[in-house]
Amino acid sequence: MDNKKTIMVVDDNPDIITIVKTILEGKGYNVHSAFSGVELLNLLKDQKPDLIILDIMMPEMDGLEVLTRLKGVTDTATIPIILLTAKVQYEDVLGGYKLGADYYITKPFTSTQLVNGINLLLGEGKS
Repeated sequence: MDNKKTIMVVDDNPDIITIVKTILEGKGYNVHSAFSGVELLNLLKDQKPDLIILDIMMPEMDGLEVLTRLKGVTDTATIPIILLTAKVQYEDVLGGYKLGADYYITKPFTSTQLVNGINLLLGEGKS
């Protein structure tokens, strides 16, 4: 990767952020993090990542509300979003896609699942 892609990881669990960050930095990505939807929306005013990895179950504003807000604004509507969540029911997955998610990964997840999802959305080669 000549130009490092930037990925924003949003999760209220610091352990998940650390795991995802470690995996992605090892693959050559710049990784930024936010611990809430509100924090993400504030950060997006200054920087636009190439992709967002978003947890659904968070306090204040859940990931689905964040997703709806991002897809509803021209400025952020084109940023690919991966939902990374413990919500595994078919209705949850379908609901995420209906709101505009580009990919859906359930916890627990493997680094391969994560990297393959990112490669798919960013059009990058196999890891």
